[in-house]
Amino acid sequence: MRRYRTAFSVLAALIVAVALALLTSGGSSAAPSKSQALFKKTLLADAKTTTAIKELLRDGGGIVAPDTTFADLTGDGRSDAVVLVDTAGVAGAVALFVFSTHGEAEESDLRAVYRSQRLYRADSEVADGALIVRTPRFAQGDDVCCPAKVVQRVYVWSAASKTLRLRGSREVAGPTG
Repeated sequence: MRRYRTAFSVLAALIVAVALALLTSGGSSAAPSKSQALFKKTLLADAKTTTAIKELLRDGGGIVAPDTTFADLTGDGRSDAVVLVDTAGVAGAVALFVFSTHGEAEESDLRAVYRSQRLYRADSEVADGALIVRTPRFAQGDDVCCPAKVVQRVYVWSAASKTLRLRGSREVAGPTG
C-alpha cells in the first residue's frame, strides 16, 4: 500500500509540474520566430509603445502574434508590416502596429507609422491597400465567442500626416455561435 501512495504522490507531482510549465509557457514551447523577436525588440525600444503593452511583452502575458501581414499600405511599392500583440487568452489581440520604412532608404530601420494600443479581441486584414481592423461590440448576454455586432474600421495612408487615417467605420452583424 505504501508503494502505491509513493507512486501516486510522484505522479501527482509530475502532473502539477507539467501543468505549471504549460501555464507559464502559454501551452507552447516553440521559440519566437525571427520576425516576432524583431518586432518585440522594436516595440520595447519604441518610446511611444505604452507601458501596458511593454509589460505584456516583457512579462510573457502577451506575444507578438506569429501571423504578421506584409503589404504595401503606404503606396511606396515596399511592404509594410501589420503586427498584432496578442494575449493568447480571452482578450486576444490587444494592440496593432504598422511598421514601415516609408520616406526613408530601403535599408532603414522600421518605424511605427500607425499604433492602436487599447484593443480587445481585434483582428485585421489588408484589402485594396487599406487596413481593416475589426473589434467586437458586445450586447448584454453575448458570449465571448459571439458578439452581437462587430465594428469594422478602414484606415488608409495619408501622405500629409505620414500615418494611416480612418476612412470609415461601420457596424456589421457579429458571428453566430
